[in-house]
Amino acid sequence: MDTTPNVNHISECFIKPHYTPEDSENPLYLTPWDLAMLSVHYIQKGLLFAKPHTNKDENFMGSLLDRLKQSLSVALVHFYPLAGRLKTVKTENPHSYSVHVDCNDGPGAKFIYATLDMTVSDILSPVDVPPIVQLFFDHDRAVNHDGHTTSLVTIQVTELVDGVFIGCSMNHVIADGASFWNFWNMWSEIFRAKDNKNKQISRPPIFKRWFPEGHGPILSLPYKHPDEFIGRFEAPKLRERVFHFSVESIAKLKARANLEYNTRKISSFQSLSALVWRSIIRVRNLPPDQVTSCRLAANNRARLDPPISENYFGNVIYPIRGFTTAGELLQNDLGWAAWKLHEAVVNHNDKSIRGLLDAWLRSPTVYQIGKLFDPYSVMMGSSPRFDKYGNEFGMGRALALRSGYAHKFDGKVSCYPGHEGGGSIDLETCLPPETMRALESDKEFMEAAGLSPL
Repeated sequence: MDTTPNVNHISECFIKPHYTPEDSENPLYLTPWDLAMLSVHYIQKGLLFAKPHTNKDENFMGSLLDRLKQSLSVALVHFYPLAGRLKTVKTENPHSYSVHVDCNDGPGAKFIYATLDMTVSDILSPVDVPPIVQLFFDHDRAVNHDGHTTSLVTIQVTELVDGVFIGCSMNHVIADGASFWNFWNMWSEIFRAKDNKNKQISRPPIFKRWFPEGHGPILSLPYKHPDEFIGRFEAPKLRERVFHFSVESIAKLKARANLEYNTRKISSFQSLSALVWRSIIRVRNLPPDQVTSCRLAANNRARLDPPISENYFGNVIYPIRGFTTAGELLQNDLGWAAWKLHEAVVNHNDKSIRGLLDAWLRSPTVYQIGKLFDPYSVMMGSSPRFDKYGNEFGMGRALALRSGYAHKFDGKVSCYPGHEGGGSIDLETCLPPETMRALESDKEFMEAAGLSPL
């Protein structure tokens, strides 16, 4: 009998912008990178905090919730599209199907307060991430197209016995990871300001849309009905475990990879990704001729010429990949695999990005999670470069970062900065139970993670 406590929703409401900015009168048009996301999940990431020990306020949660709501309403002035809704405009003659964000026609950001009779230790102590963490987020299994009728962003605050989890789910059509974490960073900045109602934030989002030359602002998709491009992906049974890699361990991997390939060009992240790729493929026991790839979520902002500002709010990402066969990957060393990834990164430049965009414009498509990723590959998502632990809401530094159900599949690895900072990295790794157990017995991988193999 399952004795796991339930997450109890105590209240929910919608938070509107503190005031309506003039720019919100205009629709937010979507770019090819945005539209391609219509059938994938919302972004679901959150932070776990400890309740302050010295708190004398008996109504700590009430005060916290009020401050979170108030600062969120100010944040929505700056991030006003998040208070809106997706809208589709269809015409028959000529045929057109276009999607945009109506920044005014929405009730605002959804805000949920929930409770759970569990402790911080109950969440962090088990080897695997407990499945109940997925209930810390709204929009469970929702795809971005659902943003026509559901909120584009939801904040769920789940009170634990001795902690607080703040989970944010955001529509991936209008934000990638860089935009998502900029929203968090600015919300935290507003929360901490003494007089925040007229707060000028340090990194205001840029909503002016970027389109390839000769295109935009309205792009039509080659569909007549959403059923033609919406897929509801259901993940197989997975174990989810967070592996920690120290600064020292990553430095050793980088030095080893560069030495083995006789170069100095391989980065720390390419070396770590190569270790993960080789280790997972090794324990999967694939046929030697099976093609395998390692995908990296690449931020295109700085790669374009001229570059796009890091404050641009939208999707500017593409999953680049290094690929080979399982046999070649395992016959060669870490440096060889890391160089494959280095080449993929170096070759992803302005010319290749624009070529990919041209191909999409000739034949627009919407990503399908079940088809985009295969069971013979690895996907390194998110980024350890984003400022995730710099977000504080009156409870000090977060204890851990966790995610929801979204974008979990066999071989998905999400990359987070380690809690202690300094260049350490946490890898949230999703694998079927038998594959995870085999990985936990892999000597090279486990020792790099500072653990003993099973």
